[in-house]
Amino acid sequence: MQLTVDKINKSFGPKHVLKDISFTAKSGVALGFLGRNGAGKTTTIRIIMDLFPADSGSVTIDGKPSRHFLKKIGYLPEERGLYPKRIIADQMAYIGELRGMKPSAARERSLALLKKLGAEEYYKKKLSTLSKGNQQKIQLAISLINDPEIVILDEPFSGLDPVNATILKNLVREVADEGRMVFFSSHEMSYVEEFCDDICIINDGHIVLIGNLREIKRSYPRNRVSLVPDDGNVPALTNKIRSLPAISDIIVSAEDGNKGSVVTLRDEKDKNKIFNAVLASGVDLDSFQVMEPTLTEIFVEKAGDINEAV
Repeated sequence: MQLTVDKINKSFGPKHVLKDISFTAKSGVALGFLGRNGAGKTTTIRIIMDLFPADSGSVTIDGKPSRHFLKKIGYLPEERGLYPKRIIADQMAYIGELRGMKPSAARERSLALLKKLGAEEYYKKKLSTLSKGNQQKIQLAISLINDPEIVILDEPFSGLDPVNATILKNLVREVADEGRMVFFSSHEMSYVEEFCDDICIINDGHIVLIGNLREIKRSYPRNRVSLVPDDGNVPALTNKIRSLPAISDIIVSAEDGNKGSVVTLRDEKDKNKIFNAVLASGVDLDSFQVMEPTLTEIFVEKAGDINEAV
C-alpha cells in the first residue's frame, strides 16, 4: 500500500498550519515524521485519520481517499483515551468490535497481543491499576487490535523504561517486517534513528527534508574520521597525527563511550592516507570510522533546537 499526502493546506482562523504538505509512505517501511512543537505533525496525522478535512489538497491510499481505509488503520495517539476504571479485556474487545471484528475474535486477538508485549497478566485488570509504562503497552495493543495495514504511532515510547521500550520496538519492527506501513512520530531521536528507514521533517508547516535516512546521512561531507587507539592513549595518538598535512582540525571525542580523536580532513578522499599514516606511526587502532551526522544534528540544522521537538 502507499499513502500519498498531496499539497494539503490547513488553517485555523488566521493561522496557516499546513502549507502545501506533500509526502508518501509505503508498506514495509517505517517513516519517522519529525518536527518541533507547532510544526504541524498532529494536524497532519488528524487529516490522514479523517478527523477533520484539509482546506485543500488530498490524502489517498492506493489512489483512493483515505476515509475508505479507516478500518485498516491502527492509531496510537499521543493523548491517551482509555477508560481507567474499566476492565482492559472489555475495552479491547469493544474497540475491536468498533473496528469490525467479531467479539470472540477481538478477545482472542487482544490476549495474543498482550502476550507478545508481556502484559497478559493485566488482561482482567482495570487500567488505573497499571503503571504508565504498562498502560502504554495496552494502548499499543489496541492500536494493533484489528491487524491494521497502516499503523500510525504518535510518541509510542512515552513512559517506557528501556526493557519495555525494547519489547515495543521489537513488536513494531515485526509489524513493518510483515509488510505493513508504519508512520512514526517521536521526539526520541535515538529511537527514530534506530527504527525508521525514511524520515520526513516538517517545520513551520513546510516539509524541509524527506528521504531515506541512510542516503541523507551519506549526502553530507564525509571528511570527519574518528580514531580510537587500542591502548586508550589519546594524547599520544593526537601528537603523532597532529602535523599530518591532510588534517585541518583535531578534537578529543567521547562519543558512544569510545574516547578518541575526531579529525577533520582537508579532503574526504584523504581517509586512506590518514589510516596508513597512523599505522605507520606504530599506533594500534581499536576503531577507524567515518563520522556521519546524527539525526539530532540533521534535525537541528533543518528545524532548530531539538529540545523543542515532539
